[in-house]
Amino acid sequence: MKILLAVDGSEASLDAVRHALDLYREGLKASFLLATVQWPVHTCEIIFTPNDKVLDHLTGAVGERALSGAESLLVEAGVSFQREIFSGDPAETLVRMAAQHGCQAIIMGARGRGGLHGALLGSVSMQVLQTSQMPVTLVKRMNTADNR
Repeated sequence: MKILLAVDGSEASLDAVRHALDLYREGLKASFLLATVQWPVHTCEIIFTPNDKVLDHLTGAVGERALSGAESLLVEAGVSFQREIFSGDPAETLVRMAAQHGCQAIIMGARGRGGLHGALLGSVSMQVLQTSQMPVTLVKRMNTADNR
């Protein structure tokens, strides 16, 4: 089984990686595709706002930072993985890339933004859950003192 681990550098996404590693240690036979999605940079943004933030997006530095914590967890656990930085709408791109890379499941963090903010804007995790044709596991961020 190949599983896409969707990360964005947040603690919620690291909890999802930890969950996947727990499943792996318990005997799940899986390979992992560690993936992050960055919004695309448009040429006009570079021309009109040439600053470090835009250049970070252009060079992929933001994607590298988003992957770094998750990569450390996987390397420390001795688990091999592939890694990809994609560009596009996050939910749509994650679902499409999981299918194109032959994944059978997606594991990702859920930040738990509910209420009006979640209802108006939706969330990447909810959009993935609604549009994916494959199983999606959402790992909710725990709000306890013994968080990892």
